[in-house]
Amino acid sequence: MNAPVTPPSRTRRAAGSTDWSSPFSRLAIAHTASVCGEALLAISLAGSLFFKVDPAQGREKVLLGLALTMAPFALVGPLIGPAIDRVRGGHRVVIVATMVLRAVVAAAMVPAVADGSLLLFPEAFLMLVLGKTYQVAKAAVVPSMIEGETVLVEANSKLQLLAGLASVCGGLPGFVLLQIGPEWVVVATALTFGAASKLALALPRVRETEASDDHVAAGEEELRGSELIRSTAAMTALRSVVGFTTFLLAFELRSQPDVSVAKLAAVAVRQTELYRRLSPNAPPLRLPEGPPSWYFGAVLSASILGGLVGAAVAPALRRQVAEERILAASTLIAALGGVLAVVVDGLVGLVGFAGLVAVSAALGKQAFDAIVQRRAPDADRGRVFARFESRFQVAWVVGGIIPTALTIPTPAGAALVAMIGVASLAVMLGAQVPDRPVGRKRRAAAP
Repeated sequence: MNAPVTPPSRTRRAAGSTDWSSPFSRLAIAHTASVCGEALLAISLAGSLFFKVDPAQGREKVLLGLALTMAPFALVGPLIGPAIDRVRGGHRVVIVATMVLRAVVAAAMVPAVADGSLLLFPEAFLMLVLGKTYQVAKAAVVPSMIEGETVLVEANSKLQLLAGLASVCGGLPGFVLLQIGPEWVVVATALTFGAASKLALALPRVRETEASDDHVAAGEEELRGSELIRSTAAMTALRSVVGFTTFLLAFELRSQPDVSVAKLAAVAVRQTELYRRLSPNAPPLRLPEGPPSWYFGAVLSASILGGLVGAAVAPALRRQVAEERILAASTLIAALGGVLAVVVDGLVGLVGFAGLVAVSAALGKQAFDAIVQRRAPDADRGRVFARFESRFQVAWVVGGIIPTALTIPTPAGAALVAMIGVASLAVMLGAQVPDRPVGRKRRAAAP
């Protein structure tokens, strides 16, 4: 393999300045536009499944939605992953193609959204498949867009931070357009993906070099190593924790408390005129109310902030320890979040729980992506990422199914999260890894 070639003009830039013409900067800009489009698409489809159903009566619909979320990765894993690696022109071509196709499909969705046509469902499914394909190709191309493997965590972190900011930037105008009509949000989605297609065309071509059989075999052997197996198990557990926590808190915050028949009868009796005459000084008896709606916003904000914090601190941690140690720390943070929700009641416990799980998920994702990017053979990286992402998506869905199918008290669910975190930490502590992993050389991105 050839090491990335750095143009002389690039090395002479002032320290701390941003090179917007670098391969990674071009990828970051295109990725930002893509996430804006995804945020707009999500807003245009919002309310069709979860937020318009009563959690006490709409759990079957939520389960159907979870199955729909799993379906794209069921397709990405066995089919799209290997196809990405075989495309002539590499992962760059796949990124451009997914941008263009999403612009086309979004344009086709406009009349379906406006008329409420059933065509919206296959079109939305196709958008999900294209989105997951893009995620796999983007993760696979990152090592070719940077100058060394030691900055993989930093590169992944920057992309996640940009994604968080882009979601806000895309979401704000999306909510404004939603007041006019959801079809206008889809129009904005199509235009955004069109702009993202133009930006993706600026990505540099990767110089394809044939890897020797020995090199590919060595890379495959690395993927079967005990350290990666442990890391995969821990990351799978984290993704299931994220899905579990998401739906556990969602149903907790949108559900009404259980009220017994005796309680209802007591309230009815106290409202009668006869009771008020016989007991004029008796205090009023009211039915308990569910959490106020702003609790949901507070927990959601804590989750978003936690994700950004995790992405921001990951590069600093990587300068001190290896990615495997960061992943171990993320499992500990998830366990602490569960413990906090068990011992602290009310909003503080819920906010802390959501925030710490989000920090854990962000740290774990940055670390695991870097581990795979470092270990996977260049020629098979798309297939490898598709395989892992398929597994993680299934874990997320399974985690979400549990609190959807069963009514679980939040303290009990948080205790389960704490136990999963501790078990995952024990798995990671058994891994023997160097503090500074030795990287393999990568193929170069053409300027």
